[in-house]
Amino acid sequence: MIRQEDANTPRVGIVTGAGSGIGRAAAIELLRDGWSIALIGRRREPLVEVAQTREFAGRALALSCDVSDADAVATSFDTVVAHFGRLDLLFNNAGVGNPPGPFETWTPQQWRGVVGVNLDGMFFCLQRAFQIMSAQTPRGGRIINNGSLSAWAPRPNSIAYTATKHAVTGLTRCASLDGRAHDIAVGQIDVGNAHSALASAMAHGVPQANGTIAAEPLIDVAVVGRSVAYLASLPLDANVLFHTVMATNMPFVGRG
Repeated sequence: MIRQEDANTPRVGIVTGAGSGIGRAAAIELLRDGWSIALIGRRREPLVEVAQTREFAGRALALSCDVSDADAVATSFDTVVAHFGRLDLLFNNAGVGNPPGPFETWTPQQWRGVVGVNLDGMFFCLQRAFQIMSAQTPRGGRIINNGSLSAWAPRPNSIAYTATKHAVTGLTRCASLDGRAHDIAVGQIDVGNAHSALASAMAHGVPQANGTIAAEPLIDVAVVGRSVAYLASLPLDANVLFHTVMATNMPFVGRG
């Protein structure tokens, strides 16, 4: 039977890619909701900046990790469990954008660099979270994968990013099914045009499907953080398999 969370039980989560953008916003919202959060990212300095915020004292842990390295992921996740005692939530967020230029010009290393973070890293984190959540007492937990609207409709010249985000949707569907046996709820958040380093160019103009260049509206990244906190607040017998949050007027629904 899937457990219902006790309000008095500490809730422990991991946010990957927590140094900036959506990951940072989600970590802050979860911490404000009372979670104990491990902030994981490549650059330690921005993680420490959040972790040392006075209101989060004792509930935030900063860990430097390259998620494309399976051994580093296992070490980081095990450090979190040793520090906080368990793992109830993974916001599987770390990701990178497309290499520059048309894909015909990319090197194999550029392609693999995107796949290594956006797909391999996503899998390594999901796998280690499954191992921990299925073995702990009480068992179970929640995993939220960061997908993208690119998982449903691509932008021009986005083949590496879009291919990996389609793959993330496959991970989410399969892990959601496989998680049932372990009381693990797996869902996905698909974000459209949140203010972040990855999306900042949209305010100045980006290629459209009809060949034009147009600026697009963006939403405050804190809105996405609050969406993640909402998904994390659900009892484990409820799951949002796919959650889309986007700028209302962005050109996503319709014909290009």
